[in-house]
Order: sequence, then C-alpha cells, then structure tokens
Amino acid sequence: MNFLIGDFAMSDIISPISLPIFISLGLLSIAMIAVTLRKIGQFRKLRTGGRNGAEAALKLWLAGHSQDAMERARAQNSVLGRILTAVMSGVQARPGESEYAEELGRQTALVELAQMGRYMRFLEICVSSAPMLGLLGTVLGMIDAFAELSAVQGAADPASLAQGIWTALTTTAAGLVLALVADFITSWFEARIERERVLAETMISAAIFGRAGSIADAA
Repeated sequence: MNFLIGDFAMSDIISPISLPIFISLGLLSIAMIAVTLRKIGQFRKLRTGGRNGAEAALKLWLAGHSQDAMERARAQNSVLGRILTAVMSGVQARPGESEYAEELGRQTALVELAQMGRYMRFLEICVSSAPMLGLLGTVLGMIDAFAELSAVQGAADPASLAQGIWTALTTTAAGLVLALVADFITSWFEARIERERVLAETMISAAIFGRAGSIADAA
C-alpha cells in the first residue's frame, strides 16, 4: 500500500535500498530517546544541583556549627551534600590533616561524577554515527539511481533522475536532524555534569580552607 505525499508515493520517498538506513536511523532515535529519559531519571535520583542546601550547610560549617552542618548536608542527600559530608567527616576524623579530608572529598566527587557520566558515550556515538548513516544511505541511493539510469535505453529522463537523487538525499537530511538533536541533548547533559564538577571542587576547597564567595558564584 502506497501513501501519497504531494505527487509522490511513500515508495518513491523511501526506496528499497535506503529502507534499511531509515530503519537504522529510526532504531537509533528510539534508543537515543530511551537513554535521554534514563539520564533525566538518573539525575533526579542522584539529586544533582542542590547547591542552595549545600550552601546552607557550608555556612553552618564555617560558622563553627559542625554538628548542625553535618546533619544539614546528610539531609540533602544530593551530589553536593554527599561530597560535603565526606569532607566534613575527614576534617573531624583527622583535624590536623587537610589532605585527608580533601582526598575523601575528591574520591566521593569522582564516584558521583562517574555515575553522572554513564550512557554519555552512547549519546556521543549518536552524534557521530547518525550523519554517517545518512550519508551511506545517500551514496547507496545515488548508486541505485545511476544504475537504473544506465539501464534505460535512449535518452535519460531528467525528471526521473532528479527524483532518484532527491530520494537518496532524504537519508542524509534525516541523519543530520537526528545528529543535531543528539548534539543538543549531549551538550545539555555535559553542561550539567561540568557545573556539578565545578561546584564540587569549589565546595571541597571552601570547606577545608575557607572561601572568598558563595558556591552559587562558581556556577
């Protein structure tokens, strides 16, 4: 059954040789959406952000209310709260060894950032592979169009050739659209991870050595 779009049937837009490419791009887009939703759920579960709560706990800590600060940081149960709790625990365990507290904070930050970075590689693969898949579909479509043209006896029909080329180029367009969307999503997640990393480093330093400004200034 052919669906008509304008003067063309669906079979004219998606040729048999480009159909596997469209299927691959479709599966890739579905996987990308699934990973994106999983990443959003992951960020919510880890409770990224939470700098206001971490800022309040840090203020208590620097004001000398260490027990209240620890309780406030634990109650946050966020990425920054867990890192701050590790630093405070290190300072209390070994008061004269700032390196110990700093190392505990950095180890906790590495674990948190590693969890936030899960599945990012797949999104990067989507950005790079989608245009290549689209280009492959175009190349195969062009080969098929010229192969049919060479089999025609007599003068070639320019309209038929133009339609074949147009059909072949649709895979590149689809691949580029998918790559642009994947690039936007990847950049957004990377920005969130980078912001969390900067806040974590600022918080670790501020909890051990004091600070010149608020955590919010680092973001």
